[in-house]
Amino acid sequence: MSNSVDFSGRPFHFIGIGGIGMSALAYVLAKRQFPVSGSDLRPNHITHKLESIGAHIFGKQEASNLEFFRPQESQTVALNSPEKLAATTNSKLPQVICSTAINTNNLEYKAALELGCPILHRSDVLAALIADYYSIAVAGTHGKTTTSSMIGYMLLQAGLDPTILVGGEVNAWEGNARLGQSQYLVAEADESDGSLVKHAPEIGIITNIELDHPDHYDTLEEVVDIFQTFAKGCKTLVGSIDCATVRDRLQPTISYSLHSDSDADYTVTNIDYRADGTTALVWERGKALGVLNLRLLSRHNLSNALAAVAVGRVLGLEFGEIAKGIATFEGSRRRFEFRGEVDGITFIDDYAHHPTEIRATLAAARLQARPGQRVVAIFQPHRYSRTLTFLEEFAQSFSHADLVVLTDIYSAGEPNLGQITGEHLTAEIAKQHSQVVYQPSLSSVREFLLQTLRPGDLALFLGAGNLNQVIPEMIATLREPAKATS
Repeated sequence: MSNSVDFSGRPFHFIGIGGIGMSALAYVLAKRQFPVSGSDLRPNHITHKLESIGAHIFGKQEASNLEFFRPQESQTVALNSPEKLAATTNSKLPQVICSTAINTNNLEYKAALELGCPILHRSDVLAALIADYYSIAVAGTHGKTTTSSMIGYMLLQAGLDPTILVGGEVNAWEGNARLGQSQYLVAEADESDGSLVKHAPEIGIITNIELDHPDHYDTLEEVVDIFQTFAKGCKTLVGSIDCATVRDRLQPTISYSLHSDSDADYTVTNIDYRADGTTALVWERGKALGVLNLRLLSRHNLSNALAAVAVGRVLGLEFGEIAKGIATFEGSRRRFEFRGEVDGITFIDDYAHHPTEIRATLAAARLQARPGQRVVAIFQPHRYSRTLTFLEEFAQSFSHADLVVLTDIYSAGEPNLGQITGEHLTAEIAKQHSQVVYQPSLSSVREFLLQTLRPGDLALFLGAGNLNQVIPEMIATLREPAKATS
């Protein structure tokens, strides 16, 4: 693949444009008035939004899509030499953008190769945008989306008008991206495929480091190597020293910690974790800055907020501006997202798919639960490789749930080698937890929950796959029981 991005006006064509990361890039490029097109097998609200701002969307991934970029016959008639024809054709051929998910046997990808289109990984485009702005890139195994969204929101509220690209949708800018008119860019930087090393932002944030993608990495040491390379490319590195790996293997320029005795640059005291949010007194190098109020729950979100405070201070913001912005941040979708309440049952959707994330999310749920309220965790494991690698850790992650409901593994395109199943994971969790049920399909999950959930329950849907499709179906059924059974 090429890694040289052309911002001179040459078209961009995205294979799989509806993905959360790809669509954010496509949105910013389209808003910057570049010609943008793309294909996706499943049109959704994201692709419809891209169409509304001028992107051309194909509903299939096939070779004929690239014909869109060939010169029209009327244009080629006037060309009086093969050299001119080749030059005109090449200037119209798009830069084709792919993610790691695109297979080399993809017909559209093969057609792009045959035509001689420049082919770029999505991380190449993000790296080029990061280089084009005063950029803040948020990396880490957990908390990237919340932290990058919070920083983007904080800068927006402070009047700095940032460009934002994140891995989740945020109501404040009605999507996963926005184009600002200032020099600032806030981006989520992903380590899952090793492409993190391409980014060299002005400010880099590392929230934590764990092994999360055993499909790409064999050991934690390989993951650390990627983060160390990223760290070297950051002019200023902000890092959480509550993560031992960040503390011991990296040397953050600016550190933050939830422990006041840690000698971090930014710490907190007087912490109050409540069902409606979190409050803490923030300290900067031994000096009290003021009180921070969060709508978000639990310690992991307070840590994310402390990273945002550190970034705001690097940019010269007064603490009052920082605190005011953070206080009204509501989070991004699929991060402890309230989806509705019917018959006294509260429905929450969360993207958590790693054992550490599940523990943190269930701890937040337990904090929010009223006395006597059951926390029902409904989990769809994500990827065979992750489920197999972290089998023991998953088994110990559900202690804050009263009832655990599991379904089968969402493959995310991985082949099933027959080594692990959702039923196998259920058996392992049952060794640690007395109330565990396996339902093999989404339809059986739905039917089981309709019979099992009762008024007062907090139903928490966990996973990065398609489990959350069950939520609106259940809500509709509970609201119209007569219609559903007729």
